[in-house]
Amino acid sequence: MERAVPERRSKFTIKFHLNGFQTEEGGSSKSIVKFISPRDSSGHGSHTASIAAGRFVRNMNFGGLGTGGGRGGAPMARIAAYKACWDSGCYDVDILAAFDDAIRDGVDIISVSLGPDYPQGGYFSDAISIGSFHAISNGILVVSSAGNAGRQGSATNLAPWMLTVAAGTTDRSFASYIRLANGIFIMVIFHSYKPLSVLTSYSISRIPFLTL
Repeated sequence: MERAVPERRSKFTIKFHLNGFQTEEGGSSKSIVKFISPRDSSGHGSHTASIAAGRFVRNMNFGGLGTGGGRGGAPMARIAAYKACWDSGCYDVDILAAFDDAIRDGVDIISVSLGPDYPQGGYFSDAISIGSFHAISNGILVVSSAGNAGRQGSATNLAPWMLTVAAGTTDRSFASYIRLANGIFIMVIFHSYKPLSVLTSYSISRIPFLTL
């Protein structure tokens, strides 16, 4: 049975689908689902929604570093969130039902921050490819993630009618000092674009540092 909890008078429309989940999991569903509702149990949906349309927030920081403001891509946009994934995974029936709801509700853009493991199935069998094709046929742009594996040939959601976005890097670095129990100070530098490396120089004239 399809269940929906629309909130059309506010900035949000929220719905959820679990027919596919219940069919696949059967009687075990109650022990796996935290909230049989649109409520976000993992934080992933809230996080990705804030990237798309989060309001401006002042004094953000990364562990006390890099303080500044931040906002989503379209902070004045109205959010329509469709929960189609559960603790045990995402099911094609629920994904397609969410696409159908979004098309019916008249959204302008669909952001799909999920995807299968690579290699992905064919366009005629993959739920995201099928759902996004129906969306673009109705004039709705579908933006999707390319996956998190990070290895050559691992990108997914590559149907030609989708806008696929991969992870990016920045040349910004964050530096801070750590004092060890023996009194030695280590400078820790976080880079988003470099692998972990350690400089093992402990001379008096140079403070050792660790880069992440």
